[in-house]
Amino acid sequence: MPPSKQVEIQPPSIFRIERGVPTGRFRLLKVFTGLDKVPPFSLYPGGESRRKALVRRTWVEVVRDETWMYVAPHEVPSFAEAVGWKPVTSDADCIVVGLQHLSKSPALTLYLDVLHEFYHIFQRNAGRNLWDITNGYVGNPTELEAYGFAVDEARRLGVSDEFLREYLKVEWIDAKEHARLVKSLGIPPA
Repeated sequence: MPPSKQVEIQPPSIFRIERGVPTGRFRLLKVFTGLDKVPPFSLYPGGESRRKALVRRTWVEVVRDETWMYVAPHEVPSFAEAVGWKPVTSDADCIVVGLQHLSKSPALTLYLDVLHEFYHIFQRNAGRNLWDITNGYVGNPTELEAYGFAVDEARRLGVSDEFLREYLKVEWIDAKEHARLVKSLGIPPA
């Protein structure tokens, strides 16, 4: 869930969000221009040519659903029905974002979200299972790594621990899981 307070810290100026796109599927760099030029881009796994190839072939699907952002699974995960989740699926590398989130959320929130989700694209391309919730959402190593990547960039930008604690309050985890996630990421409790 995006933090409730507007913060003064912004993403790098080279990064721009095309908030006016309609629903549909677009190239990643059309919606999140400059993602391939921000400092953390060079920190994604693999060499430069691999990163550039992956960013060029990744899509963003903007949907009307009230959702935040996620990587479209190739097929619906086994737990999805039980939790009432009806994800967009895609054979292509695709990040799904809700129209409301894209058009209204603070730029820093969207920046951290797309860094997180693009990290998942690398993980999945390396054969990792993004949907293993055997140990819960906050016990999934792919989630911890992707959140860690985004948190590292937030810290580089000078974001406060308070902002990070709020940023990590996602609606699909409870307070106990939130505390576990925050602790796992090395963020001091409030």
